Amino acid sequence: MMRISETVKHLIIINVIMFVGTQTIGNGILFFDLFAMHFPKNDAFQLWQVITHMFMHGGFQHLFFNMLMLYFFGSMLESTIGRNKFLFIYISAGLGALLLQMGEQYIRYMIMERQALEFGYNSAQVIEVFKEGKVFTDIGQEFNIIYSTVTFGASGAVMGVLAACAFKFPNAEIMLLFPPIPIKLKYLAVGMIGADLISAILTGTPLMANSNVGYLAHVGGAITGFLIMYYWKKTQFNNNRWN
Repeated sequence: MMRISETVKHLIIINVIMFVGTQTIGNGILFFDLFAMHFPKNDAFQLWQVITHMFMHGGFQHLFFNMLMLYFFGSMLESTIGRNKFLFIYISAGLGALLLQMGEQYIRYMIMERQALEFGYNSAQVIEVFKEGKVFTDIGQEFNIIYSTVTFGASGAVMGVLAACAFKFPNAEIMLLFPPIPIKLKYLAVGMIGADLISAILTGTPLMANSNVGYLAHVGGAITGFLIMYYWKKTQFNNNRWN
């Protein structure tokens, strides 16, 4: 069994503590209100949610599979590139995931807001529709779907770690759990990221998970992890700056 690296161990502990807190304090609502990422125009949005949402999970299964992937691929990657580089990839991938996911939501919001303004509604009325979940009868747009969306989970950061690990060790063989067959890491990464990309293009139709998954967040995290590793390789980055 692979030995868990120090940073990965600490990240898993933080995620578990946040999950226990979510389940035991405030009836499962308080932690999500405070630490999950809310749409920026939502009154519940706070700047720290940009970071804290990466440590929130909606259920044990969500937490377990994210931490399992972090244990395997994170330990493998950190043991090779060091703590500082690994943590930089992890946080950056989480931010990249959020940027793509939230960017797509914001674009949809701007399109709907523009349509509402063209029909004679003002900005204050648009916000009220957001808050109350009403529908503009003229254009049939339901803003509350975006306004009430809450983003959370380590999946984007973990997918960035997976992509970085696959870039570093493309031909390393990994034993799948279901089915229990070996597969090269590069094929596993391409398969998982490709499935998420297809699901995102198909407006959330699930290929590998349920429809509540933030597929664009997975893709954004993976792209970020890959680009960082690609940049470091191309520029022959000085390791002494990080360790």
